Amino acid sequence: MDAPREPGAPPRPPLEQEGVQFLQQAVGSLFSNYGWYILFSLIAVYFLVQKITKNFRGPRKPRLDTTAVEADAVVRRQEAVLAARLRMQEELNTQAEKFREKQKKLEEEKRRQKIAMWESMQEGKSYKETLKENQEPEAPTSAAVPKPKPNRKPLRDGGYNPLSGEGGGTCSWRPGRRGPSSGG
Repeated sequence: MDAPREPGAPPRPPLEQEGVQFLQQAVGSLFSNYGWYILFSLIAVYFLVQKITKNFRGPRKPRLDTTAVEADAVVRRQEAVLAARLRMQEELNTQAEKFREKQKKLEEEKRRQKIAMWESMQEGKSYKETLKENQEPEAPTSAAVPKPKPNRKPLRDGGYNPLSGEGGGTCSWRPGRRGPSSGG
């Protein structure tokens, strides 16, 4: 247990030898119990220190140059967005003005029809006759043209009715009778 001494070195006092032996035993037992944890912790600390120092070492000047260029690009982009918003707002305003004019024309037309109806009723004419007279001379507009209705065939065509189970189908299942089953 004693380490070889150099010739000519004074002998160690026994109290110091006990302290060194105790320290060796404590460190040895610490490494034997928690060695893997200590190793992995040291590796993690190493990588953490490497990452932190890499962030602090980076060059500063190129970042300032890119931010100046980026600031100009951001300003140009914001101006373009603002111009696009103004164009869209102008288009919206013109559409709203057209809609208002159209609504005024429709209201004026309705008012004229009501006046014409009132006058025809005062003269003793029928309400429906007045409407027909007012609509015939006018040229039909795209909104007033009635759409042709499609020609629909009747639903009961030839006898196939899936709800009754009769005709045409290959499936002839019918639900069973309700009630308790007979047997026993």
